[in-house]
Amino acid sequence: MNRTFSSLVQDFRVGLRLLAREPAYALTAVAGLGIGLAVCLLLLGFVRYSWQYNAHVPDAQRVYVVKQRHNADPGAPWYDQVPAMLSRAAPQVAGVEQAAGYLTWAPLAIKRGSRPVAVAGLAVTPGFERMLGLQAVSGDISAALARPDGLVLTEASALRLFGTTDVLNRVVPVSTANSHKAALRISAVVRTPPANSTMPFEALHGLGSAIMPPDIRGEAQTGAQGWWGYVLVKLAPGASPANVAAGLQRALDQAPFMQTLPPGTREALGTRKAMEVHLAPLTDAYFDHDVSANFLSMRIERGDKDVVGGLAAVALLVLALAAINYANLATIRVIRRRREIGLRKVLGAGLGRLALQFTAEAMAVSMLATLLAVLLAWLALPLFGAAMNRDLSGILCAQNVAAALLIGVALGLVTAAYPAWAAFRVRPAQALAGRPDAEAPGGARLRKGLAMLQVAAAMALASYAIAVGWQTRYAIHSSPGFDPRPLLVFELPEPHNAQSSPEARSLMQALARDAAIAGLAVSNEPVGAGRNQQHTALRGAASVAEVATDIQSVSTDFFTVHGIAPVSGRLFASRSDREDDAEPLVVNQLAARRLGFAHPDQAIGQSVQFSDHGQWRSKRIVGVAQDVRFQSMKTAPRPAAYALSTAGSVLTVRAAASPAAAEQAIAGAWQRYFPDAPLDVRSAQDIYASGYADDLRLAGLLAGTTAVALMLAASGAYVLAADAIRRRTKEIALRKLHGGRGRDIGKLVARELAALVALPAMAGLPVAAVAIERYLSAYVERAPIGWWPLAWALALGAVTACLAGARHAWRAIRLQPATALQA
Repeated sequence: MNRTFSSLVQDFRVGLRLLAREPAYALTAVAGLGIGLAVCLLLLGFVRYSWQYNAHVPDAQRVYVVKQRHNADPGAPWYDQVPAMLSRAAPQVAGVEQAAGYLTWAPLAIKRGSRPVAVAGLAVTPGFERMLGLQAVSGDISAALARPDGLVLTEASALRLFGTTDVLNRVVPVSTANSHKAALRISAVVRTPPANSTMPFEALHGLGSAIMPPDIRGEAQTGAQGWWGYVLVKLAPGASPANVAAGLQRALDQAPFMQTLPPGTREALGTRKAMEVHLAPLTDAYFDHDVSANFLSMRIERGDKDVVGGLAAVALLVLALAAINYANLATIRVIRRRREIGLRKVLGAGLGRLALQFTAEAMAVSMLATLLAVLLAWLALPLFGAAMNRDLSGILCAQNVAAALLIGVALGLVTAAYPAWAAFRVRPAQALAGRPDAEAPGGARLRKGLAMLQVAAAMALASYAIAVGWQTRYAIHSSPGFDPRPLLVFELPEPHNAQSSPEARSLMQALARDAAIAGLAVSNEPVGAGRNQQHTALRGAASVAEVATDIQSVSTDFFTVHGIAPVSGRLFASRSDREDDAEPLVVNQLAARRLGFAHPDQAIGQSVQFSDHGQWRSKRIVGVAQDVRFQSMKTAPRPAAYALSTAGSVLTVRAAASPAAAEQAIAGAWQRYFPDAPLDVRSAQDIYASGYADDLRLAGLLAGTTAVALMLAASGAYVLAADAIRRRTKEIALRKLHGGRGRDIGKLVARELAALVALPAMAGLPVAAVAIERYLSAYVERAPIGWWPLAWALALGAVTACLAGARHAWRAIRLQPATALQA
């Protein structure tokens, strides 16, 4: 055993010396394997990061998110928010070991100097810190949350706000979005939770905190009105989630606020529950796309299981391509070393000794490549994290680096197998006599097949990346029904709205007088955000059939500011409508059709029944607007209606000339009327594009991965072309002696390269076509792509093969027959 290990170490040293003597080969082998492994490490790190969301919570497998579906809502979406009173009722339900809740009702801002800084703060119930396993750096977390003036900060937020974590007992001025103020004492500092959490926070306070306005504090403590919050339950070992959900359902059904449903709503529900409770595993929360967002929702980037699984497959594919590339290079090197191998065999080296030697040489390459891969991954990590819009700073932890080293060892063992097998087949007599028998025909075909696999994979990845990028670009730049470029959007701080807040009205009047602003409108949500959707039901006067409809509450200038044109009738306008008038209604084309109007003109002046919290009220259609895309292209268009209301908190401004000048005007007016509230101004184009953020990141990731795959394919094609020319050297020489011209030799090489493109295209492009179709199936509206991604990928494969084979083709054309036949 010791002797074998000693021989392995000796061979490892010999391998390093041989690499040093062949710098070109060493650079090509180590760089190719290292780059492929670096890509693999980053992708697998992101995959592991995604699958470990909320894994830091103690006994996370037994913790569940309480969800509900509000069946009284015509859209009946699922929400991961429920009446907050369930956090108090849950401990009495059989099977619940622990329950905790957290609320986002009062967004926080902490003054740093003279300016307020927005802080992701949560109001939490007692026991939240135990549920999440929070660790105190200083202070007592439970005592801090019980104090009316207590505040808990994370280490990261303390550093961001004050530049130090030594902030215990510091008193800080804190305000909420509704301008409620209080002086709170930092009573505890906790370790910053991992970034892969669906419960991100920077600050915590209790439900009885002085920073919460009295009405919000009272509701948080009693739950009398059924306001929604987030509730987590930890089940006892062996408890059934279905039984616990049934217990929570009973507690909800008996709540006083559930007894106040209008008779019309109860009648419409029939046997269904007004609010249906469900438990979802906390460990699956990151991938839960069934939940809808509203104005109280935490803004969480959610993942897609298919995308994450696909990235894992791409990571392994790139690693396999890099390994194939190195195995081909190593095998060519074995062929060139056949005299040395033959001599070793003559001197008594057995198969085991040869296997040990080539394993050591492969291990030398793989270890150097692994070190290079870790370095490249570390250098690329900030850019990779920014591209994925995630805090990935922890993915190169000691555990992952150790895993990378193990992968390097495994690569060394795997990639040593084929070169060692090629060395076993070297016949000493023929090798020392100079006869080229180093590789059997079957081995050559295998290497050629592996090189073609590299090209096929590169073309498949290229076509898929082109399709994703093309569709994403088309989606982002398609018109949502108006031109979003001159529009800026911002929200009033809670609980201000344009209808009841004097500060908001003063702000709007100041903006209306500013020359940089051409118009201003109020709505309940930004177009394209899909974050505060409201639903209702419409039915025609002569019909009892209900049409589930998205309802948008807008001001009279909404259509003018957005530049939305009427299809029939008229749209709201300040010169013809009164703000908050309850009678007029504008519907989109789809809603008009669903209501039974064959032509938009038939809808004008017609009365429809409008569901308002279970009560049917009459409204009159004054116009039909063109369809506007309020959601992304992945969501089917829905009937929409517009009602006059200034109770919204979203302001949309049309810039008179420069959006930058309009933004400056907004900032100046905001400082006068909401000095303690942070301002977040976004362009309407950015809001709409944010719906495709995941696709944009995927497109960029695929583009980078495709570049690496094409580089590896080019390396494989280069080696294959060199080997093909070497094998046919004498044939080429004889052709030249018999009058073959340079163009004839070029055609001979071109046929070799054509096979290197045609066969991989036949294998890889059909697979890519299936993958592209699956990706595009998520879109309701597709870009006019056709077969262009496949054609472009084929062209890229052809260019790659031509560049890889150009040097060898030139050498074949310039070959001197006499020299070749003497070799």
